[in-house]
Amino acid sequence: MVCLGNICRSPIAEGILKYKISKAGLTWQVDSAGTNGYHIGEAPHRLSQKVSLKNGIDISHQRSRLFVPDDFDKFDKIYAMANGVIEEMKQLGKEKFDSSKVDLFMNELKPGTNLDILDPLYGPEADYHQVYDLIEKASEAMIKNHRQPKQLIPTL
Repeated sequence: MVCLGNICRSPIAEGILKYKISKAGLTWQVDSAGTNGYHIGEAPHRLSQKVSLKNGIDISHQRSRLFVPDDFDKFDKIYAMANGVIEEMKQLGKEKFDSSKVDLFMNELKPGTNLDILDPLYGPEADYHQVYDLIEKASEAMIKNHRQPKQLIPTL
């Protein structure tokens, strides 16, 4: 999950996905990063933490990190929170940029629409609630879209 500073949208997405993946019994690896280095090592924005905690998810332990080219080697799928983030990922990833691994997160919920998730950084708390709700819906869709069907074990 990648956004600009890794303090608003992508930490919320990381927290929601880790929670939902665990509940679903999946073993996916989830991480988040930002394309600018302004907040490296910082905890998520206080309103990202507040809104997540209000929904039962504690993201206070997360720390912002910079998106790096090696992320293309480490992850099978990399979701951006906005179109501009993909452009920055191209610049940062250089020759390692792999467009087959990159998509906008909202395309899981609304395929092919290429919608951005609002950056709530300078907005009111209500924006963080809206972002949380969108990310939660996209997370549910992602799990539904990519969950492998359970194999039936023949029994006697």
